[in-house]
Amino acid sequence: MARIAVVGGNGQIARQLHPLLVQAGHTPVALVRTESYRPDLEALGAEVDILDIEQASAADYARVLSGADAVVFAAGGGPDGNVERKRTVDLGGSLGSIAGAKQAGVRRFVQISAIGVDQPVGEDAGEVWKAYVEAKRDADKALRASGLDWTIVRPGALTDDDPTGAVTLAAEVERGEVTRADVAAVVAAALDDPRTVGQQWELVNGPTAVADAVAAAV
Repeated sequence: MARIAVVGGNGQIARQLHPLLVQAGHTPVALVRTESYRPDLEALGAEVDILDIEQASAADYARVLSGADAVVFAAGGGPDGNVERKRTVDLGGSLGSIAGAKQAGVRRFVQISAIGVDQPVGEDAGEVWKAYVEAKRDADKALRASGLDWTIVRPGALTDDDPTGAVTLAAEVERGEVTRADVAAVVAAALDDPRTVGQQWELVNGPTAVADAVAAAV
């Protein structure tokens, strides 16, 4: 059994992830901004701790990550059109989590990013999208350079459809959609397979069962 700290623990992917971690025998710890989320998250099997990643100090990150066996960074600034929150949440939250994990002695770190963020952003892209891509790209770069035991999952366009249990997973894949539930399943599988350390994948729905896709990608 492992304690898995999930940064952005009330997010849509995180809420799909908590029950999967419980089923695998782990204890998810949902790190969230506000106490009001506690009842719903505890109903999913997660413990809850408070972390406002936009306000937290390095010591705050280290405190909530202390005692964890792994960190999942699942936070995002949301589709609210706020450029600054892409920097403070998608990038700043990742950087704070990386630093906190190192300070707390937590080596394992799985980050949910986005497909294609290493590619140049088109000139017709809006300011918010450009900020989002840059934040995810820079967060991934920082994690790869961190010295931690990292895995980066870069899903395509996210949907709320029911899980399919089948994906396409590789360093680069053709753009497409993927359910949030299937992203959560890939993250859970990666956490349980040490061969996934040092792997960066793009992810869309496809023909291959999640467990087989992860095994084939390492």
